[in-house]
Amino acid sequence: MRHAIYFAPRPGTLLHDLGSRWIGRDAFAGETREQPGVPGIGAVTGDPRRYGFHATLKPPFTLRGPVSAEALLGAVAALAAGQRSFTVALKVGVLDQFLALVPREPGEALQRLAEQAVRELDGFRQPPSEDELARRRLAQLTPSQERHLAHWGYPYVMGDFRFHMTLTERLPPADIGRFRSAAEAHFAPVLAEPAAIDCLSLFTEASPGAAFMAVRQFLFSSPAEVAA
Repeated sequence: MRHAIYFAPRPGTLLHDLGSRWIGRDAFAGETREQPGVPGIGAVTGDPRRYGFHATLKPPFTLRGPVSAEALLGAVAALAAGQRSFTVALKVGVLDQFLALVPREPGEALQRLAEQAVRELDGFRQPPSEDELARRRLAQLTPSQERHLAHWGYPYVMGDFRFHMTLTERLPPADIGRFRSAAEAHFAPVLAEPAAIDCLSLFTEASPGAAFMAVRQFLFSSPAEVAA
């Protein structure tokens, strides 16, 4: 079993509904959702559908040794309780040929939240195997990403973290434009106003290749404010 700490919009919010419909699955309800009538959308959302609609804060990991899932739940709850909610304006962006909802402008609040999640929950993580390290290194990591991989078990953290809510797998260049236009139309109601970053969610993968499911969501204790 693997665990991950995500920002996932609260069920009942428009962002959660639109995101679940786009990828074709609600990871909180464990139900499939009817996708928009965009030709080919089912084929390009397979990976996002398995992971659930989210932005990764603490990447998937296996629990270290005797550490319990209950202890992890308590640590995530404590982390969330110390956070102040904030808002972020989003847009549909292109990252390494896949589409994602990304911030319109860089934000320190998002960076701080992700760094806290990585640092404060790192004691729960089983170090990656040599096979996993080798697989990560196939991506031709930068020196900083290599350091992150060695220290944190994942290359895209700290200064290399990019907040994103994945919408597609990697797309052929010729398909990016039409899927991007479709996503911008689909998410238009939530792109017009800043999104609330107000909770942490613990997701689990019960077995290799299984769909990630939301286990628990923890609301931040302080009211929302606009991010600096």
